[in-house]
Amino acid sequence: MRVLVVEDAQALAEVVAEGLRDQGMAVDIAQDGLTAAAKLGLNPYDVVVLDRDLPGIHGDTLCQMITERDHRAMVLMLTAAGTPGDRVSGLTLGADDYLAKPFHFPELILRIRALARRRPTARSRTLRAADLELDPVRRTAVRGGRPLELSVKEFAVLEALLRAVPGFLSAEDLLEQVWDENADPFTNTVTVTIGRLRRKLGGPAVITTTPGVGYRITEAPAS
Repeated sequence: MRVLVVEDAQALAEVVAEGLRDQGMAVDIAQDGLTAAAKLGLNPYDVVVLDRDLPGIHGDTLCQMITERDHRAMVLMLTAAGTPGDRVSGLTLGADDYLAKPFHFPELILRIRALARRRPTARSRTLRAADLELDPVRRTAVRGGRPLELSVKEFAVLEALLRAVPGFLSAEDLLEQVWDENADPFTNTVTVTIGRLRRKLGGPAVITTTPGVGYRITEAPAS
């Protein structure tokens, strides 16, 4: 899952981003509306955590811009204005959810995950293919009834591959979805993470590689 945190308070933006990264999300930060608009034009986001009072382009205007896009991100408006009237106003602008500051971080995580599941292209909560099952909310992954102990990035890569079934994801696709804009496109981190994930999944092999195309989960494990 890729998230854009749009918050002009640098310390809060970095704390939120780091906490979401600890949950396996790829997170970018924008501290003003103009930067956020530029990033939205370059990268596909699942959820935008949007502060309402922004310099450059106001959060209300940015929210309307997002909702008018094709294949738009879901918007969680995050603001210090938390009266019922403010909430109604924010939702009227097209925000999908509204959370007032100060907030409890576990609630923020739950709301972001709930929004991601509500996207028109999102699938059901439990992802299944071959003998794999993954629950992004409970953060559990199982193969053939055997619980898998995965790192944050391994879990995120497996989730991305399962969401793409039966299609392929290239290394660039995985960098875009699992890491963030600071990831080095020339790094071998995807290859290394896929290798560790394959070892933890065990045999028979369920992640296949097609040179020049990418990686995918096979519906039936390869013998």
